[in-house]
Amino acid sequence: MASRVASIDEYVAALPDAVRPLMEHVRRSIRAVAPDIGETISYSMPTFTLDGRPLVHVAAWKHHIGVYPLPEMDDDLARDVEPYRGTPDTLRLPLDDVPFELLERVVAAMIAERRP
Repeated sequence: MASRVASIDEYVAALPDAVRPLMEHVRRSIRAVAPDIGETISYSMPTFTLDGRPLVHVAAWKHHIGVYPLPEMDDDLARDVEPYRGTPDTLRLPLDDVPFELLERVVAAMIAERRP
């Protein structure tokens, strides 16, 4: 996203029509796991905060939604994440079939890592 935005609402509003509802669903999925999560823009990306610190960044790209960074994972979660891994710390969710349940599991693992 080339232009700077001040809020996640502005970020989502600037997305193409086909991507906007997917990003809203990503937002709802993250909030389903952490209803009290904060929202901001950091590194020009929607960033969800926990206890005032960044927990997860998301960004819409041409063919996927990126989720950064990835948490430590148990074997089952690591196996399920593997087909969507972009780099060691990046989850790439394809726009044509976003696995929202997997996203929720990843966010839950992030929270568990932060709040043992």
